[in-house]
Amino acid sequence: MELRGARIAVTGATGFLGRYIVDVLLRRGAHVIGVVRNPDRVPELAARGVELRRADLAERERLAAGFAGANAVVSNAALFSLRNRSWEDHHRTNVEGTTNVFDAIADAGVKRVVHVSSVAVYARRGTQVNEDDPQLGTDSRRTLTNAYAISKAVSEQLAWRMATERALELTTIRPCAIYGAFDPNFIPVFRRLVTLPLTVMPVGLSIGMVYAGDVAEAVALALETPAAVGKAYNTTDDRRTIWEFAQAWREAGGKSAWLMLPVPVPLTFGYDSGRAARELGWRNRPFVEALRETFRLEAGAA
Repeated sequence: MELRGARIAVTGATGFLGRYIVDVLLRRGAHVIGVVRNPDRVPELAARGVELRRADLAERERLAAGFAGANAVVSNAALFSLRNRSWEDHHRTNVEGTTNVFDAIADAGVKRVVHVSSVAVYARRGTQVNEDDPQLGTDSRRTLTNAYAISKAVSEQLAWRMATERALELTTIRPCAIYGAFDPNFIPVFRRLVTLPLTVMPVGLSIGMVYAGDVAEAVALALETPAAVGKAYNTTDDRRTIWEFAQAWREAGGKSAWLMLPVPVPLTFGYDSGRAARELGWRNRPFVEALRETFRLEAGAA
């Protein structure tokens, strides 16, 4: 799909990742329609030419009205919170919300969809988990910490099933730990830790971090690449560690502790993003480059 001049509807456009997706689409010349619960949350989007339409994930008819006239939909809105572990909240937003979004996409007559999923869908953790590995499901044992993971797995499986039933052209993008400007989860926690006068930092711990701007690039590349239809893509890093992130934070100009003590934590969560690199031309930029952009965006919004 040629994005210049295309009308692309984005759910969750006022959220953390959503703002990056909007930026990438605008730079490519797309007309962006933000289908959001609260259009007043980020007024600068309207000032930049984003068309904002009000709809909640629970409102199928309003979602369909929000998608009307679009050439494609980016299904991005979801619940992810380090504080909220409620299965009911995750099921309502991530599973029931996906049902409503895909019903509304079909109602609006849109065919092309990119659904933002997560590597949390996988049933195993390892060093080279690829897109065809087994996933969690409705019968997976629930714990105090996996409501998000199960809900994302079930919602992606639902998206694929509904896409088949309604003849939609679906691609799913599976990032891992996303960081960047306006991040409400990882960056605030890391910033508190790294700005202590004296702190400890794990060495050897890799959790598959990816810059939000690069996830947004993957969304745009998927829309632009006909061969991406029917595919899922891991979009995460190449085993870089939290220690390397902390060093890059300092190099990029971030405030950091005068002394960081290394603590060995030899634990790696690795995901194979080779398919995204080969088929989409996707890359996960270096930490320093991404953090410099993060700090610029945060300073510009201050």
